[in-house]
Amino acid sequence: MNHHRAIAAVFAAHGAVAGSLATRIPWIQEHVHLSAGLLGFALLCPSIGAFVGMPLASRLAHRFGSRASTRLLLALWCAGLALPALAPTPVWLFATFLLYGATAGMCDVVMNAHGVTLERHLNKPIISGLHGMWAVGSLAAGGLGTLAAQAGIDARLHLGVVAATLMVLGAIAGRGLLPDGPQAADAPAPRRFALPGRGILAIGLVGFCGTFAEGASSNWAAVYLTNVADAGPGVAAAGYTIFMLCMAGARLAGDRVVRVTGPARAVRTGGLVAVAGGVLVVLARTPALGITGFALVGLGVAIIVPLVFAAAGRAGRTPGEGVAGVATITYLSGLTAPAVTGWVADSVSYPAAFALITGILVALTLLAPVLRQRETAPERVLERHPA
Repeated sequence: MNHHRAIAAVFAAHGAVAGSLATRIPWIQEHVHLSAGLLGFALLCPSIGAFVGMPLASRLAHRFGSRASTRLLLALWCAGLALPALAPTPVWLFATFLLYGATAGMCDVVMNAHGVTLERHLNKPIISGLHGMWAVGSLAAGGLGTLAAQAGIDARLHLGVVAATLMVLGAIAGRGLLPDGPQAADAPAPRRFALPGRGILAIGLVGFCGTFAEGASSNWAAVYLTNVADAGPGVAAAGYTIFMLCMAGARLAGDRVVRVTGPARAVRTGGLVAVAGGVLVVLARTPALGITGFALVGLGVAIIVPLVFAAAGRAGRTPGEGVAGVATITYLSGLTAPAVTGWVADSVSYPAAFALITGILVALTLLAPVLRQRETAPERVLERHPA
């Protein structure tokens, strides 16, 4: 397995964990007897765990190497998939989500930093495609989750089997990752907490808006379709799957699109598409209209995270520190999105919650020119970061 395929498989496995859990959120909500507000708090816990763990990820990669750290954290993340469905009470669910989120965030940082390093090594853009593979993995796992939900399979059995399978596949993929070069040992040690500097705050703000809409939609699509559009368990899970299908397609084509249009125009166009989707979600009272709205949101926000992570990897002293810095901002969005969505849904209504998300997508569209200041011609990138 070559290095590009290996890191693509790592991204796919990471996405499969997220996709598997997302389709079984309604089962977990019913099993632990959670209201919309408590479910929102439960979904806040993974982001809290990630927010705490991410600043430490770049130091872990510096000490043990990018390759070894990616393999270890991916294994822990896959194993954590089985835990939420086993929680007998809300308190245990909150605790398992905290652990699940910490491993998720740290793995996210090191694998993206590894992808940025490989992108420099190959002298061609690959980050959007890697995030596309993440969406493909989430899509495949979401499809399996849809079938499991429709068949009424216990989520403890479903998630346990998927966790074990992904641990094996992740271990195989990890063996093909790019070895750490001698320059990695000579790189400066990252700061203990890689908080973002001024240079990437604007990039992070774009990522904040995109991640908010993406996180809220992926976590609440199935629940929203169940409670507002009166969808059955299988149809509701399919809404998430279609959302991820659109994310996957847009990200797989993202490197080519950005090469032609530039980041600013790509973000502006995507923002407008996502706003249209958000409006449809707010108006939806049937599964078909709601699923169409979520599909457009997925298309619109797909390339936001890859673009900001790639930019951050070039802006930091090391790829790991740069990614960790901007990830702190984007995961702050993930920290708030599920909880805010749940609280607004509980206190006002589900459509009101997604009206708020649509407003954030409008802000994303207005912020698109920020990326124009950071567009760099391909030959300049090669001059600054030779293989």
